[in-house]
Amino acid sequence: MAAPTTTPVDYAAAYVMEPATLAHWLAVTPIALCIGVGAILMMIRHRTDWHPPVALVALAILIGVDALLLMQVMADGPITMMMGRWLPPFGIAITVDLTGALLSLAAAIVAFAGALYAHVEIGSSGRRYGFYPLLMLLMAGVSGAFLTGDIFNLYVWFEVLLISSFGLLILGSEREQIDGALKYAVLNLMATTLFLIAVAYLYGIFGTLNMADIALKVPAYAETAPLMTLSALFILAFSMKAAAFPVNFWLPASYHTPRVVVSALFAGLLTKVGVYALLRVMVMLFPVEREALSLVIAVVAALTMILGAIGALAQNDIRRFLGFVVIAGIGNMLAGVAIGGEMAVGAAIFYALHSILLMTALYLVAGEIARLGGSFRLDRVAGLWTAAPAFAAISLALFFAGSGLPPFSGFWPKTLLVKASIDIGAWWLAASVLVSGFLTTIAFGRVFLFAFWRPVAVEGAANAVAPAISAGAERWRMAPILLLTGFVVWFGLFPDSLIVASQQAAAGLGDPTAYIRSVFPEGGAR
Repeated sequence: MAAPTTTPVDYAAAYVMEPATLAHWLAVTPIALCIGVGAILMMIRHRTDWHPPVALVALAILIGVDALLLMQVMADGPITMMMGRWLPPFGIAITVDLTGALLSLAAAIVAFAGALYAHVEIGSSGRRYGFYPLLMLLMAGVSGAFLTGDIFNLYVWFEVLLISSFGLLILGSEREQIDGALKYAVLNLMATTLFLIAVAYLYGIFGTLNMADIALKVPAYAETAPLMTLSALFILAFSMKAAAFPVNFWLPASYHTPRVVVSALFAGLLTKVGVYALLRVMVMLFPVEREALSLVIAVVAALTMILGAIGALAQNDIRRFLGFVVIAGIGNMLAGVAIGGEMAVGAAIFYALHSILLMTALYLVAGEIARLGGSFRLDRVAGLWTAAPAFAAISLALFFAGSGLPPFSGFWPKTLLVKASIDIGAWWLAASVLVSGFLTTIAFGRVFLFAFWRPVAVEGAANAVAPAISAGAERWRMAPILLLTGFVVWFGLFPDSLIVASQQAAAGLGDPTAYIRSVFPEGGAR
């Protein structure tokens, strides 16, 4: 028999009753914007000439929203919005702290730069096959991963960016692209499967997927649950996503195959999501297990950065060279995870922000080297210093930044990592950072000497004469490189604000009290 309709229902027992503030809406806007604009682009698929301006406007708005979100988090601390108004931990939480806000803003900037470059790089065929909708879907996945407060939804957003990256990787349907996509797909699907197994294992232990709730419950399970096994599963899954040694071979086998703007976006964004997931899970949720596994992580970090630098030295293709530079950078970030503490974790966050901007710019520079010199092969390109001196100067600045030399942004996080390593007595890890930086400097110097400084009159070298393009197209190509170079130089010359923000973000991961309070304002899970 149905209950009387006049019976009062206490919705407060299940739902958030307070109205959402503007700050709460800001937390979910980046994801909703990317998905919504991606859907609009699909609906106007017969007017692909509209895709570039629509995507550029949307990504400019995304930068503004992420900037507002960052300012809000810096002013008032982490922000949580519960989807469907369900009370935590039962609903899906979008929780934004300083780490997520910083990385989301950096991601939006490089996506905008990539869309600028794609305006002339991606022709009608690429637009027809969905470059811009896939770009917006990729940004939805990246933004969702950085902003979610639910570990299962972290897996979901990994899947979203993985699906969109498959589409971008094979854009053009060339044989080399299909081969690279197969290697990329197999290893990433294996990592995703491991991640899903770890999530299921975690839910079986804690009965919750909300990160704040897990952080609250971990101390009570420290003596009874197999948390070390769980942590090892997460480290393996995220290391594969981040392209850490010895599961990094998929990256140099695939990142050189797609369009150069796609490679740039992948290099800037995808591996950083893996590093972010490691920081979030191992530093915030399982700090004791991270400490116990710190030597293993440190060894993996050292091997990743040194072998990445050696691999870069051995390459003749500029895109393959940059793939190994990406791997070497991942090793530096993993070193911060291994060391722990505010300084080292802050250095890892700083390095991630630097790498997002720098690696995107370097791949775009590689595209311009190939356009000016006629090839991506170092043995066929020469004389670019004479043919394009301004471009050569910009490239040299980015090469210095990639090598970790002052006064550019790569210098500061490496300095902090070396100091943090020495402070805990890990001299061998500090030496690994320095040796990797030295080898990377040689590798970048080799590229500059071959492609820029070497005279054109070298046997086998192509003439460094750019194909005739309009002044407008030239501006579209150089604008994103100049934008990203500006950030790299600015954060190198004036690093204080980013160092402070990174250290504050690291402190928030190490002590998640404010993060937990944003999800459970009353002080604990229900």
